Amino acid sequence: MPVVLREAWATLVPDMTGRHGPLPPMMLALTVVTGLVDAFSYLLLGHVFVANMTGNVVFGGFALAGAPGFSLLASAVALVAFVAGAVSGGYAVHVARTHRGRQLLYSLLAETAFLAAAVVVTVVSGEPYTGAVRFTLIALLGVGLGVQNAAARALAVPDLKTTVLTLTLTGMAADSRIAKGPGSRAGRRLLSAGSMLAGAGCGALAVLNGHPTLPLLSGVILLALASACAASLARSDASWTRPLVTA
Repeated sequence: MPVVLREAWATLVPDMTGRHGPLPPMMLALTVVTGLVDAFSYLLLGHVFVANMTGNVVFGGFALAGAPGFSLLASAVALVAFVAGAVSGGYAVHVARTHRGRQLLYSLLAETAFLAAAVVVTVVSGEPYTGAVRFTLIALLGVGLGVQNAAARALAVPDLKTTVLTLTLTGMAADSRIAKGPGSRAGRRLLSAGSMLAGAGCGALAVLNGHPTLPLLSGVILLALASACAASLARSDASWTRPLVTA
């Protein structure tokens, strides 16, 4: 079996006795959620991301320059909400600092709650999502993805950051044999990029075909399934549950 396929398989079906145990496929599921939610926010909430804060800073610059179709307020609300979510996610992972399974569970439950609230808002308000509804959705989704990002940072599964692909793709290229590196880990890194691509593509298809709530609902279903798995993992005492040692 080619190395890339072996790496991909080891990410999807990980060694449960390894340092990260079952966390890699969980991180891939969260990456799909990122794609779904950002497809909804960008296409329906007016050129704003709720997971990709680099994009929002750039969009804020566009808005300040007077570029049409960009809102400085929307980008600012997304940034503030994301930071608030990261604070909440940081609290969750620090409360459970001695057990990575519980860190994941607490974060997933919080993120699921915020995305579910956003689904309710879309159903009750109906399209178009403008005015107060728009900013409510940006805030709810921004907080939820901020929680997710804080959890991914704390869990620190290599190459599976769930919301950021720039460093993942850079690592794949810079570590490759062509660059005289130790090996690109392309299997895992391509899965990460593919997961976000799949989420964004499915989310965009749903929006463009008149099903605006479907990306968020799909995200909530994925998060609920992940939470159910995490509830079981939270009771594990395997070696992967122990916190990572940092310098």
